[in-house]
Formats: sequence, C-alpha cells, structure tokens
Amino acid sequence: MPDTFPELAGKAAIVTGASRGIGAAAARELARHGVAVVLAARTLEASEMIAAEIRQTGGRAVAVACDVSHYDDVAAAVRACQDEFGRLDILVSNAGVVEPIARLADSDPEAWAHAADINFKGVYFGLRAALPVMLDQKAGVVINISSGAATGALEGWSHYCASKAAALSLTRCADKEYREQGIRVMGLSPGTVATEMQVLIKASGINPVSQLDPAVHILPEIPARAIAWMCTEAAADYCGTDLSLRDEKACRRIGLDY
Repeated sequence: MPDTFPELAGKAAIVTGASRGIGAAAARELARHGVAVVLAARTLEASEMIAAEIRQTGGRAVAVACDVSHYDDVAAAVRACQDEFGRLDILVSNAGVVEPIARLADSDPEAWAHAADINFKGVYFGLRAALPVMLDQKAGVVINISSGAATGALEGWSHYCASKAAALSLTRCADKEYREQGIRVMGLSPGTVATEMQVLIKASGINPVSQLDPAVHILPEIPARAIAWMCTEAAADYCGTDLSLRDEKACRRIGLDY
C-alpha cells in the first residue's frame, strides 16, 4: 500500500467537525496527500490552530466557523472552499454528537432534537450544499461518518442510533441519485475511536459501549487513513454502503494493520 495517494494531489476538501478527533486527523491526513482543506467546526480557534499547523508543513488549509445544524453555515463553508481553492472535490461529513445520553423516558426533547439536527440534518445540509458544485465538476466524493449504531440499537442512544440510521439512508439515496453522474457517496463506520466522545460514553455507564476498556479504542489517525483511501478510485465499490473498520478484508485493502 503506497504511503501517499498521488491521485488526491491538487484536490480540495471540506471536513466538518474538524477541530478535534477524527475530523482533525482527517484534515491532517488529506493535507498530507496534497489536498487543500477547509476545516469547518463550531470551535473556530481550535480548527484555526490545526489549519496553521498544516500550512506550516507546506499544506493548504483554512478554517471556517460552521454549525452543521444550520444550512447557511454549511453553504458558506462550500463557498469558502470555492473562493479559496477554486473547487470542491471531497466532503467529509464528520460532525456528530452522542450527548446527551439518556433513556427515552428521561430524554430532553429539545436536546434530543438538536442531536438529530447535527447527526442527520447536518449530513443532508452537506449533501445539499456540495452536490451542485460536484455535479458542475462532474466528479466528487462524499464520505459520511457513520457508526454501527446505524444498524444496531443501544440503550440510552436513541437519538444517536436513529440519526445515524437516517444518515445511512441518505448515503444510499444520494448514491442512487448521483452515482451515474460521477459522484461517489459512501459511509465510514470506524468503530470505537479514542476521542472525547468516548469519555462521555464512559461516564454515562448506560450500555455495553460504556463498559469497554479505553485501551480497545483505535486512534483517530486510523479512520483518517481510511478516509483518504476512500477518496480514491480504489474504494468505488463501497459507494452507497458503509465501510466498516471491523471488516478485516476492508482493512487489508486500505493497508491498515491494528
């Protein structure tokens, strides 16, 4: 497996939720392959620091404030990518939340709905804003960060499971509508990753995921490597599906060994 993917050089990407975790690692990894990156996140200061780090190592990157639950913010991130880099080839819809964790009868309706706005509507907003640009270019890749929760119910995670299932359906719909027009849309189910989200899950103590030993969680750099590979033509057969990093065959194809 090559250390870099030359076919990605010169492309431009937006990564949402890029201020930390998988999003930050994905931005760094894409930049390593020559991709110009817009880091879109609610926490602008943190994403600006990562963008500056990328620029210091010879990459191209800018940070923009973006709450994916607001369409205007997502559309503005797309315009920023076009204005700064002249194109948009890749969208990584990574922004997501698992809090507040609660059983249905104890859940707060407003907080439940806001989580769905981020995890589900944020994916739709990304597709809606990016697809017209990609269609004009007659090419593009959209990677929606998914989860095993999209197909498996977990206690206390009704908002997360339901919204991830809805996002998976969006991935399938977008693939059906636009694959023949050169747009590749797919999901990545990374498994449990050593991010702040796992700290919140551990503290909840509600379901089996909260009982996992932190040592089993993979580093964010692993799904970031998978994201870069998925942006290449080699991953075309995963269009319309979720690639799971629990699938050993998929990991071998990506070149992951962990």
